[in-house]
Formats: sequence, C-alpha cells, structure tokens
Amino acid sequence: MMRTSLSSAVRPVVATAGLVALVASGLAAADRQAPVRTVSARHAAAPATFRHPGVLVGKAQLDVVRDRVNAGAQPWTDAYAGMNASSYASLSRTAKPREVVECGPSSNPNLGCSDERGDALAAYTLALRWYVSRDDRYARKAIEIMDAWSAVLKDHSNSNAPLQTGWSGASWARAAEIIRYTYTGGWSGLNRFAGMLRTVYLPEIADGAPNKNGNWELIMMDAAIGIAVFLEDRAAFDKAVGIWRNRVPAYIYLTSDGSLPKTRPGSKYDTRDELIDYWQGQSTFVNGLSQETCRDFGHTGWGIAAAAHVAETAWHQGVDLYTEIKDRLRHALGFHADYQLGTAAPSWLCGGSVKLGLGPVTEVAFNHLHNRMGISMSKTETLTERQRPAGASYFLAWETLTHADNP
Repeated sequence: MMRTSLSSAVRPVVATAGLVALVASGLAAADRQAPVRTVSARHAAAPATFRHPGVLVGKAQLDVVRDRVNAGAQPWTDAYAGMNASSYASLSRTAKPREVVECGPSSNPNLGCSDERGDALAAYTLALRWYVSRDDRYARKAIEIMDAWSAVLKDHSNSNAPLQTGWSGASWARAAEIIRYTYTGGWSGLNRFAGMLRTVYLPEIADGAPNKNGNWELIMMDAAIGIAVFLEDRAAFDKAVGIWRNRVPAYIYLTSDGSLPKTRPGSKYDTRDELIDYWQGQSTFVNGLSQETCRDFGHTGWGIAAAAHVAETAWHQGVDLYTEIKDRLRHALGFHADYQLGTAAPSWLCGGSVKLGLGPVTEVAFNHLHNRMGISMSKTETLTERQRPAGASYFLAWETLTHADNP
C-alpha cells in the first residue's frame, strides 16, 4: 500500500530547521467513552472520573485483543502463544517476596531485585492471560503473587532503589488494574496491596530523579501514573504528568529547541559544557536525538517506551498527552530505528559509533502515532514488524499482543 512519506531524516542544527506538519488526530470509535482533552503544560491533567481498567491498556483495547486471539488472527495469536509459553504465565510459579529489596548499581547487589521484577511481570502476564482465556486459575494466581508481596514488602534500598521501584511498580499497577476491574471472583487482599503501592512504591518515585539519566525518571513516572490511576489519586496523577512534561523535552531533542537541548527544571545540568557532558559528550544535536543515544540504544529505548507509556495511560483516562510530544516521539523513533536497521553512524554522531540494541520498545508509540493519528513512519514500521512478537523484560511486557494495530 502506498503511503504519503513524511521525512524522518534528521539535520544538524546549523541547517535550516523545519518541522513537518502532521495529520490531525482523532479517537477511534472504541475509545469514545468521553472526549480526550489536550491539556496545557501549565494545568492539571487528572480526569474528573477515572476509567477502569485504564493503566496502559483499556477495556475496549483488551476486548480487541481477546477477539483477535479467539479468531486466530495474526500477529496477536502468535504473541499470545509466546506469552503463554513463558515462565511468567506459569501456574506453578512461586513468589519470592522479601521485606527489603536491595538493589545497587546495575542491580549489584541483587537482593530480591530480579525476583521482584519477575513476580510483577508474572502478575501482569497472568492478568492478561485471565482476560483473554477467562480461566479463573490465572486471575487467582496473579492475586496470589500480589498478595505474597503486599504481605511482606516494606522498602527498597541502595542506589538503584528508585529505578527498581519504577520497573516493578509499573507492572504491579497494570496487573492490579486488570484484576480489580475485570475479575469478579473476589480479592480479599486488595486493600493491603493498594496500601503497599501507596506507602512503599509511590513515595520512592513520586518526586522523580532530575539528575539521573532520563530513562530513570520516565520509568518512574510510568509507574507513578499507573499507581495514581489504580488508587484514583488525582494529585499523584497530576504530579507524574508534571514531571513527565519537564523530562520529555529534556530527553528528546528537536531543532526548534535551539542550539542546545532543553534543561529539565531542577536539574544541575544547565550550562553548555554540563549539557554536552550529560548528553554523553554529543555536541551536534539533531531531531530525535536522545540524552542517552550515545550511551546506548538499550537505555534510550527504555526512556522512549516509558514516555509513550505515560501518554498511553493518560490517553485511556481521556487526557491527550501525545499531541504535546508527537514530534519528539516520531523523530526519536525514526532516528533510532534507522541505525538499528543498519544505517552506519556518521562521524558527528557518538564519535561515529553507536551501541545498538533498541529492543522491542516501539509498539505503543507506533500504534498511536501511526494507527490512531495517521502519521507515516516507514522506518519505525519496518523495525516494529521485524521485532514482533515483543516479549517481556524489566517493565516491558507483551506489547505486540496489547498494542499492535489496536484502536
């Protein structure tokens, strides 16, 4: 099928910059329960009434997944089969909670870090399997894992505590949201689990991490907004959105920003030399470049995915944050997809060498920008389809199943 091409090429800031006009967006019929609001960067964002389930995936979206799997349609059927074959979907899984999860740099020491992330991903996986299969065993297993942790966990410690809390909290919120609002078999430990999210997780992530690499803060806000929706906490929702609004423009560069990237308010990096150092030594800035591009594509992909997750959760709550970042997001995806697909890095980019490994992080953003908004993204489309079906790791899980071509 022929598409009108929108250039994903990037140009150094010394060239004349111009942004391509984008196609206006509209809600798919399945999501028209209420108008989606485009909100000013200055104003509160939280909806008057929260929609449930509505953390990363909404009910209409889940119904599309279930219908397509039951019809044997692709790529959802293969994605579902892959999910079910994973250890995260197993009914024999035994949770491994502990009172204090201690995670140092790069999860060293790793005292419960992998166990917590794995159990949180398992709870979300089991919740998805419950929704599609309607087999109560999977809902009960998800509840068992969540109850095991809420009965024990008191704190996260050491230097990676905020990031660890973000990774795990994002998955816990998604799992709990589906179970609470779709499973009618009862969850006696619901209030205790909600209390754990409010008292153990939210305080660790709510204030962000202004001086860390950007993927940290975006992952933390991914968890924070999900927890806010689950708890129906409008103040926490607004705070997460506010930090996200400060971080995304300071994480993904556009030539319209000027000769240097934007500074995240509250960050200690605000002079030219400090910003270049913070951007991994990169001194030429082009559309779509990320603060972590010259670190590696793996962490960059996490940051891009988390930024999209926040916008997606807000979308399900009737709040359109995508419009605020559509240019940054589509340029970031196209820029990194180009090199991930094999284009050699020019000498001005990261000293002529980039560390690849973007990972299957494009589904959520690509689905909204391309399928809902109608933006042509040929490189991102090629990479997205090549990496299907997306698996699960850290805070990313089964996004081909949940977001491939899903209105």
